[in-house]
Amino acid sequence: MRVITRFAPSPTGRLHLGHAYSAALGRKHGARWLLRIEDLDPGRARPEFVVGIREDLAWLELEPDGAPIVQSERTHLYAAALDRLKAQGLVYPCFCTRADIAASLTAPHGDAGSAYAGTCRGLPDDPDRRAATPHSWRLDAAKAIAAAGGVPGWIEQDGSRHEGSAAMIGDAILARKDAPSSYHLACVVDDADNGVSLVVRGADLKPSTPVQRLLQVLLGLPEPTYLHHPLVLHDDGRRLAKRDQAPTLAAMREAGVDGRALADALGVGILPTGYRLALP
Repeated sequence: MRVITRFAPSPTGRLHLGHAYSAALGRKHGARWLLRIEDLDPGRARPEFVVGIREDLAWLELEPDGAPIVQSERTHLYAAALDRLKAQGLVYPCFCTRADIAASLTAPHGDAGSAYAGTCRGLPDDPDRRAATPHSWRLDAAKAIAAAGGVPGWIEQDGSRHEGSAAMIGDAILARKDAPSSYHLACVVDDADNGVSLVVRGADLKPSTPVQRLLQVLLGLPEPTYLHHPLVLHDDGRRLAKRDQAPTLAAMREAGVDGRALADALGVGILPTGYRLALP
Protein backbone atom coordinates (compact mmCIF):
# COMPACT_ATOMS: atom_id res chain seq x y z
CA MET A 1 0.00 0.00 0.00
CA ARG A 2 1.27 3.46 -0.89
CA VAL A 3 2.24 5.46 2.19
CA ILE A 4 0.67 8.93 2.43
CA THR A 5 2.17 11.48 4.83
CA ARG A 6 1.53 15.15 5.45
CA PHE A 7 3.26 18.29 6.68
CA ALA A 8 0.81 20.42 8.68
CA PRO A 9 2.25 23.75 9.85
CA SER A 10 0.23 26.54 11.42
CA PRO A 11 0.74 29.91 9.67
CA THR A 12 1.48 31.78 12.89
CA GLY A 13 5.11 32.62 12.18
CA ARG A 14 8.01 31.76 9.89
CA LEU A 15 9.25 28.18 9.77
CA HIS A 16 12.47 27.16 11.53
CA LEU A 17 14.86 24.21 11.30
CA GLY A 18 12.58 21.95 13.36
CA HIS A 19 9.81 22.39 10.80
CA ALA A 20 12.26 21.62 7.99
CA TYR A 21 13.36 18.43 9.75
CA SER A 22 9.75 17.26 10.13
CA ALA A 23 8.96 18.12 6.51
CA ALA A 24 12.05 16.35 5.14
CA LEU A 25 11.34 13.27 7.25
CA GLY A 26 7.73 13.15 6.08
CA ARG A 27 8.77 13.56 2.46
CA LYS A 28 11.28 10.73 2.85
CA HIS A 29 8.70 8.32 4.27
CA GLY A 30 5.76 9.19 2.05
CA ALA A 31 5.22 8.05 -1.50
CA ARG A 32 2.62 10.82 -1.49
CA TRP A 33 3.37 13.88 0.67
CA LEU A 34 0.68 16.46 1.38
CA LEU A 35 0.81 20.02 2.67
CA ARG A 36 -1.92 21.02 5.11
CA ILE A 37 -2.28 24.60 6.32
CA GLU A 38 -3.72 24.55 9.84
CA ASP A 39 -5.11 28.09 9.92
CA LEU A 40 -8.05 27.75 12.32
CA ASP A 41 -6.63 30.15 14.92
CA PRO A 42 -8.18 33.50 13.91
CA GLY A 43 -6.08 35.45 16.36
CA ARG A 44 -2.68 34.25 15.13
CA ALA A 45 -2.92 32.85 11.57
CA ARG A 46 -1.67 35.29 8.92
CA PRO A 47 -1.77 35.11 5.09
CA GLU A 48 1.83 36.28 4.86
CA PHE A 49 2.95 33.24 6.83
CA VAL A 50 1.13 30.96 4.40
CA VAL A 51 3.18 32.59 1.64
CA GLY A 52 6.29 32.09 3.76
CA ILE A 53 5.58 28.36 4.16
CA ARG A 54 5.38 27.93 0.39
CA GLU A 55 8.58 29.96 -0.09
CA ASP A 56 10.48 27.89 2.46
CA LEU A 57 9.34 24.56 1.00
CA ALA A 58 10.27 25.72 -2.51
CA TRP A 59 13.75 26.67 -1.24
CA LEU A 60 14.11 23.23 0.35
CA GLU A 61 12.85 21.71 -2.93
CA LEU A 62 10.21 19.83 -0.98
CA GLU A 63 7.27 20.06 -3.33
CA PRO A 64 3.97 18.70 -1.99
CA ASP A 65 1.90 16.33 -4.08
CA GLY A 66 -1.16 18.33 -5.02
CA ALA A 67 -2.64 21.63 -3.90
CA PRO A 68 -2.41 22.60 -0.22
CA ILE A 69 -5.21 21.47 2.06
CA VAL A 70 -6.49 24.56 3.89
CA GLN A 71 -8.39 23.92 7.08
CA SER A 72 -10.34 27.18 7.04
CA GLU A 73 -11.95 25.93 3.81
CA ARG A 74 -13.04 22.65 5.40
CA THR A 75 -14.99 23.74 8.47
CA HIS A 76 -18.16 21.99 7.24
CA LEU A 77 -16.38 18.64 7.67
CA TYR A 78 -15.45 19.42 11.26
CA ALA A 79 -18.99 20.59 12.02
CA ALA A 80 -20.39 17.33 10.64
CA ALA A 81 -18.01 15.28 12.80
CA LEU A 82 -18.94 17.31 15.88
CA ASP A 83 -22.63 16.78 15.11
CA ARG A 84 -22.05 13.02 15.07
CA LEU A 85 -20.47 13.20 18.51
CA LYS A 86 -23.34 15.39 19.75
CA ALA A 87 -25.82 12.82 18.48
CA GLN A 88 -24.01 10.17 20.51
CA GLY A 89 -24.18 12.34 23.64
CA LEU A 90 -20.39 12.42 23.93
CA VAL A 91 -19.80 16.17 24.03
CA TYR A 92 -21.11 19.05 26.08
CA PRO A 93 -21.06 22.86 25.85
CA CYS A 94 -18.54 24.63 28.08
CA PHE A 95 -19.12 28.25 29.07
CA CYS A 96 -15.97 28.60 31.19
CA THR A 97 -13.48 31.36 30.53
CA ARG A 98 -9.74 30.83 30.76
CA ALA A 99 -9.83 32.55 34.16
CA ASP A 100 -12.57 30.19 35.35
CA ILE A 101 -10.54 27.16 34.34
CA ALA A 102 -7.32 28.47 35.90
CA ALA A 103 -9.14 29.15 39.16
CA SER A 104 -10.57 25.61 39.26
CA LEU A 105 -7.23 23.84 38.96
CA THR A 106 -5.91 22.21 42.10
CA ALA A 107 -2.34 22.88 40.96
CA PRO A 108 -1.74 26.50 39.86
CA HIS A 109 0.80 25.34 37.27
CA GLY A 110 -1.49 22.66 35.81
CA ASP A 111 -2.42 22.24 32.18
CA ALA A 112 -5.80 23.95 31.79
CA GLY A 113 -6.68 21.73 28.84
CA SER A 114 -6.06 18.28 30.27
CA ALA A 115 -6.85 19.20 33.88
CA TYR A 116 -10.27 20.73 33.25
CA ALA A 117 -12.34 20.20 36.38
CA GLY A 118 -15.59 19.41 34.54
CA THR A 119 -17.40 22.52 35.72
CA CYS A 120 -19.89 22.45 32.84
CA ARG A 121 -20.15 18.68 32.56
CA GLY A 122 -23.63 17.57 33.55
CA LEU A 123 -25.30 20.97 33.17
CA PRO A 124 -28.85 20.69 31.80
CA ASP A 125 -29.04 21.48 28.11
CA ASP A 126 -30.16 25.07 27.65
CA PRO A 127 -30.51 26.03 23.95
CA ASP A 128 -31.31 29.63 24.88
CA ARG A 129 -28.10 29.95 26.87
CA ARG A 130 -26.10 28.37 24.06
CA ALA A 131 -27.63 30.82 21.59
CA ALA A 132 -26.83 33.82 23.77
CA THR A 133 -23.49 32.86 25.32
CA PRO A 134 -20.18 32.06 23.60
CA HIS A 135 -19.16 28.50 24.40
CA SER A 136 -16.82 25.73 23.38
CA TRP A 137 -17.65 22.04 22.99
CA ARG A 138 -15.79 19.49 25.10
CA LEU A 139 -15.47 15.75 24.84
CA ASP A 140 -17.00 13.93 27.81
CA ALA A 141 -13.99 11.68 28.27
CA ALA A 142 -15.61 9.13 30.57
CA LYS A 143 -18.61 8.61 28.30
CA ALA A 144 -16.40 8.57 25.20
CA ILE A 145 -14.05 5.94 26.61
CA ALA A 146 -17.02 3.78 27.61
CA ALA A 147 -18.56 4.13 24.15
CA ALA A 148 -15.25 3.13 22.54
CA GLY A 149 -14.87 0.11 24.78
CA GLY A 150 -11.73 1.49 26.41
CA VAL A 151 -8.83 3.72 25.47
CA PRO A 152 -7.36 2.62 22.13
CA GLY A 153 -3.61 2.29 21.72
CA TRP A 154 -1.57 3.21 18.68
CA ILE A 155 1.24 1.82 16.56
CA GLU A 156 4.49 3.67 15.98
CA GLN A 157 6.30 3.43 12.67
CA ASP A 158 8.88 1.06 14.16
CA GLY A 159 6.11 -1.45 14.87
CA SER A 160 5.91 -0.84 18.62
CA ARG A 161 2.46 -0.76 20.16
CA HIS A 162 1.64 1.92 22.72
CA GLU A 163 -1.25 1.51 25.11
CA GLY A 164 -3.33 4.49 26.12
CA SER A 165 -4.92 5.07 29.50
CA ALA A 166 -7.84 7.09 30.81
CA ALA A 167 -5.37 9.34 32.66
CA MET A 168 -4.04 10.52 29.29
CA ILE A 169 -7.43 11.82 28.16
CA GLY A 170 -9.22 14.80 29.67
CA ASP A 171 -12.37 16.56 28.53
CA ALA A 172 -10.59 17.98 25.51
CA ILE A 173 -12.00 20.97 23.64
CA LEU A 174 -13.22 19.91 20.19
CA ALA A 175 -14.60 23.27 19.03
CA ARG A 176 -13.54 26.59 20.52
CA LYS A 177 -15.53 29.73 21.15
CA ASP A 178 -13.54 31.55 18.48
CA ALA A 179 -12.79 28.68 16.09
CA PRO A 180 -14.94 25.99 14.42
CA SER A 181 -12.69 23.14 15.50
CA SER A 182 -9.81 22.32 17.79
CA TYR A 183 -6.56 20.75 16.65
CA HIS A 184 -7.69 17.31 17.80
CA LEU A 185 -10.92 17.12 15.82
CA ALA A 186 -9.65 18.81 12.66
CA CYS A 187 -6.52 16.65 12.66
CA VAL A 188 -8.33 13.31 12.73
CA VAL A 189 -10.98 14.41 10.22
CA ASP A 190 -8.38 15.68 7.75
CA ASP A 191 -6.02 12.72 8.12
CA ALA A 192 -8.88 10.32 7.36
CA ASP A 193 -10.33 12.40 4.53
CA ASN A 194 -6.93 12.75 2.86
CA GLY A 195 -5.99 9.08 3.28
CA VAL A 196 -2.99 9.80 5.52
CA SER A 197 -1.56 6.44 6.55
CA LEU A 198 1.58 7.66 8.39
CA VAL A 199 1.43 10.69 10.69
CA VAL A 200 4.90 12.23 10.94
CA ARG A 201 5.16 14.84 13.69
CA GLY A 202 7.29 15.93 16.62
CA ALA A 203 7.50 14.03 19.88
CA ASP A 204 5.94 17.05 21.62
CA LEU A 205 2.64 16.07 19.97
CA LYS A 206 2.75 12.48 21.18
CA PRO A 207 0.49 13.31 24.18
CA SER A 208 -2.21 14.28 21.65
CA THR A 209 -2.34 10.75 20.27
CA PRO A 210 -4.62 9.05 22.86
CA VAL A 211 -7.49 11.52 22.46
CA GLN A 212 -7.08 11.52 18.68
CA ARG A 213 -7.14 7.72 18.57
CA LEU A 214 -10.28 7.83 20.70
CA LEU A 215 -11.92 10.23 18.26
CA GLN A 216 -10.96 7.97 15.35
CA VAL A 217 -12.72 5.05 17.01
CA LEU A 218 -15.82 7.08 17.89
CA LEU A 219 -16.10 8.47 14.34
CA GLY A 220 -15.27 5.19 12.62
CA LEU A 221 -12.13 6.60 11.02
CA PRO A 222 -9.12 4.51 9.97
CA GLU A 223 -6.10 4.19 12.24
CA PRO A 224 -2.86 5.58 10.79
CA THR A 225 0.62 4.65 11.94
CA TYR A 226 2.58 7.30 13.84
CA LEU A 227 6.16 8.49 13.62
CA HIS A 228 6.86 10.84 16.55
CA HIS A 229 10.33 12.10 15.77
CA PRO A 230 12.81 13.74 18.18
CA LEU A 231 12.72 17.51 18.40
CA VAL A 232 15.51 19.67 17.02
CA LEU A 233 17.32 21.56 19.78
CA HIS A 234 20.05 24.12 20.02
CA ASP A 235 23.32 22.54 21.14
CA ASP A 236 22.71 23.92 24.64
CA GLY A 237 19.40 22.03 24.85
CA ARG A 238 17.04 24.92 24.18
CA ARG A 239 14.02 24.07 22.05
CA LEU A 240 13.38 25.81 18.77
CA ALA A 241 10.19 27.80 19.05
CA LYS A 242 8.55 30.64 17.14
CA ARG A 243 7.82 32.46 20.40
CA ASP A 244 11.52 32.34 21.29
CA GLN A 245 12.47 33.77 17.89
CA ALA A 246 14.30 30.65 16.75
CA PRO A 247 16.42 31.25 13.61
CA THR A 248 14.08 31.01 10.64
CA LEU A 249 14.52 29.19 7.37
CA ALA A 250 14.15 32.58 5.67
CA ALA A 251 17.21 33.82 7.57
CA MET A 252 19.15 30.69 6.58
CA ARG A 253 18.20 31.25 2.97
CA GLU A 254 19.32 34.87 3.12
CA ALA A 255 22.62 33.69 4.61
CA GLY A 256 23.26 31.61 1.50
CA VAL A 257 22.48 28.11 2.82
CA ASP A 258 21.72 25.58 0.07
CA GLY A 259 18.11 24.58 0.72
CA ARG A 260 18.14 21.33 -1.28
CA ALA A 261 21.34 20.16 0.43
CA LEU A 262 19.88 21.04 3.83
CA ALA A 263 16.70 19.04 3.16
CA ASP A 264 18.70 16.05 1.92
CA ALA A 265 20.82 16.10 5.07
CA LEU A 266 17.83 16.51 7.39
CA GLY A 267 16.11 13.56 5.72
CA VAL A 268 18.90 11.28 6.97
CA GLY A 269 19.18 12.92 10.38
CA ILE A 270 22.17 15.20 9.76
CA LEU A 271 21.75 18.64 11.31
CA PRO A 272 23.78 21.82 10.78
CA THR A 273 26.44 22.77 13.30
CA GLY A 274 24.90 24.25 16.43
CA TYR A 275 21.88 21.93 16.53
CA ARG A 276 21.13 18.45 17.77
CA LEU A 277 18.21 16.08 18.17
CA ALA A 278 16.64 15.56 21.58
CA LEU A 279 17.57 12.31 23.24
CA PRO A 280 14.75 9.71 23.27
